[in-house]
Amino acid sequence: YAVAKDSLMAVVTMIVIIVMAIVLGAELGPKADPTTTTYTPRPEWYFYFLFELLKVIKPPELVPLATIGVPTICMILLFLLPFYDRGPERRPERRPVATTAGILTIIAMGYLTYLGAEAGPPTQIDMPTPARIEAQGGQMLAEYNAGKQVVAQSGCQACHKIGANGNDGPGPPLTDIAARLPRQAIARTLINPTAPMPSYLELSRQDPEQFDAMVAYLAQLKGEEE
Repeated sequence: YAVAKDSLMAVVTMIVIIVMAIVLGAELGPKADPTTTTYTPRPEWYFYFLFELLKVIKPPELVPLATIGVPTICMILLFLLPFYDRGPERRPERRPVATTAGILTIIAMGYLTYLGAEAGPPTQIDMPTPARIEAQGGQMLAEYNAGKQVVAQSGCQACHKIGANGNDGPGPPLTDIAARLPRQAIARTLINPTAPMPSYLELSRQDPEQFDAMVAYLAQLKGEEE
């Protein structure tokens, strides 16, 4: 009886999936371009909780723990569940430890998934232009806007937050980067960064104008204006 019931549910589930695939279709997105330098990778929605977990576990040496360790440990615990949980009781209200652990896990995954879904657009910077840049106008304003576009399209916001956009980690926020580092230090960091941040050495060689625009923009981010 149990096998027949499970088989029936499997068939029903498969039919629902097939019907949804035919009626709704699958969004494949644009064709992959391996030569692009502006693509910002984002996980599928069901991996958002792992993506957000990387922001909690920030040290680079602990990144494997978030990406491999935690999921592996959870899978092992689920696999061994029939061996270490051999109690006959199955009512949730009579299994407070297991029920509480399950509810907390669902809440944590749901909250992390929500944060991942609500993260700012990775290719857009909505932070207003500083008043001092607006006041100078002309070439200064043009360079600022050009650098802003380069930074927005370079994938920086996948790991950094700029104003209200981007992700709060695993890298530090860039909203006030110029208040913490001089222009030369910003350029050196882009060329020779600390892992897992990618290097922009090739950009500085292939398109020095874009690289200089990126450095110039970041060198103007001083946080709150006086």
